Amino acid sequence: MGGPVRGTQSFVGTLSACWRRPGVTALEVLWRWCFGVVALGFVWWRSTRVVWSGNLGLDGALLNDPVGAITADTVGAAGKIAGAVSVVVRTVWSLGWWVGPVLVVGWIVVSSVGRTVVLRRVDEGLRARVGTLMGLQAVRMTGLAGVFGAWYLGAGAAARAMVTGPLGRHEDPNLVGFCAAVIVLSLGLFVGWAAVSWVVQVAPLLAMSRGLGVLASLRAALGLGAVRAKLAEVNLVLAVVKIALIVLAMVFSATPLPFEGVTTPGFLAWWWCGVGLLYVLWSDFFHVARLVGYLQLLRLYEGDK
Repeated sequence: MGGPVRGTQSFVGTLSACWRRPGVTALEVLWRWCFGVVALGFVWWRSTRVVWSGNLGLDGALLNDPVGAITADTVGAAGKIAGAVSVVVRTVWSLGWWVGPVLVVGWIVVSSVGRTVVLRRVDEGLRARVGTLMGLQAVRMTGLAGVFGAWYLGAGAAARAMVTGPLGRHEDPNLVGFCAAVIVLSLGLFVGWAAVSWVVQVAPLLAMSRGLGVLASLRAALGLGAVRAKLAEVNLVLAVVKIALIVLAMVFSATPLPFEGVTTPGFLAWWWCGVGLLYVLWSDFFHVARLVGYLQLLRLYEGDK
């Protein structure tokens, strides 16, 4: 080697290589959507039967003009929203105890098979290790559950301090402070997870290239030496890209709002569906690019040893 290579130094080339192989991204989209469409349809069917059959307590004024309703009667609107959220939370808990584990197990199985197909399409020298990938995916899901649990506890604490606490004392809630706290909490956990999750994302590549098991591949990922910083760098950069995609999706979702006088609810629904579709497609593309970037760094690292 002529000198040290940064993790993102040639990532533009990786993106270009992935762009020239749309079949790989198509496989990623296929297995994700095969599971996602079925899962979302099932959750929608079960949740709407419970939520919409009950009374959320949201009147027409709040639904049609939420900003105006909150501005006119902040305390009253916050109370109605809190009541509706409590109904939704009870519904989620009533369904989640059995729907959640079923969806998690289904995701572990489908994602392990789908990821094996995608990785072997990228590099035919990789060996199929579906069982090992299932174990690694279970480890990753456990970590994600911990992150979501921390977010839920943090958001709940912020809500009690800035919304429900003041309402109980007959004071105006600090909605701006609550939103700011949730945004900071969400970004902090998102970036924190991106800084450490590279381990469970590169372990499947090591398992398939070296024929390792679950624990052995995790130990191998932690023992990669200097390349660990490069892998973490790629993961953090793509976390920033994911945040940028979310911001762009929000911006494009809001672009028709200044023309609400001439737009129809049907047009807005189709527009938002289109924006969501583009976001998911680009997100899947960057998932593939991350895997290819990891694989290139591993090959470079093994070639230098």
